[in-house]
Amino acid sequence: MNNNFNLSRIERYLALAFEADVKPVVVLTKADCCENTESYLEQVQSLDSMLMVVAVNGLDSDSVKPLESWCSTGKTVAFMGSSGVGKSTLINTLLNDNSLATGSSREEDSRGRHTTTSRSIHLMPVGGLLLDTPGMRELQLVDCEKGIDSTFAEIGDLSAKCQFSNCQHQTEPGCAVQTAISAGELDQRRLTNYEKL
Repeated sequence: MNNNFNLSRIERYLALAFEADVKPVVVLTKADCCENTESYLEQVQSLDSMLMVVAVNGLDSDSVKPLESWCSTGKTVAFMGSSGVGKSTLINTLLNDNSLATGSSREEDSRGRHTTTSRSIHLMPVGGLLLDTPGMRELQLVDCEKGIDSTFAEIGDLSAKCQFSNCQHQTEPGCAVQTAISAGELDQRRLTNYEKL
């Protein structure tokens, strides 16, 4: 929850998770560096009211306890995110171990450095398996139609109500998507990112 926060990037990760048929949980890190965690939680929750979203301080074991329900025996979790979001710090806290190297982010833009350079799997104290992945500078989606449709389900629902079946959601008459944007029921940023993906 710093200058690295980006809803469009979170949507790309969600599309990838939905395409792979895994249950996404958005973990917002660096709560200790943020004055208003609630605003970040609300922004992510606005993407999908059923989405699991948790804010944590990766350095505080009490703060990360809510994550343990997804990390129990018989479960495998994979941590994915941009460089510098605090994955290694969070994993060290979940494992009660400081074996993973951590680094700092550049203060001017909150961009991280590649501290983790390979994938690794860890047995967690609560019984689950945790897959750590290197931070990503860029996440491009290829052949991810199902995941994108799941991530932007409200746009698909609105599209079905458009006057024309081939509506491009620009200036066509009877466009339910543009009507929802005008009414404040859909954020223009969502449509823009949907079209981009």
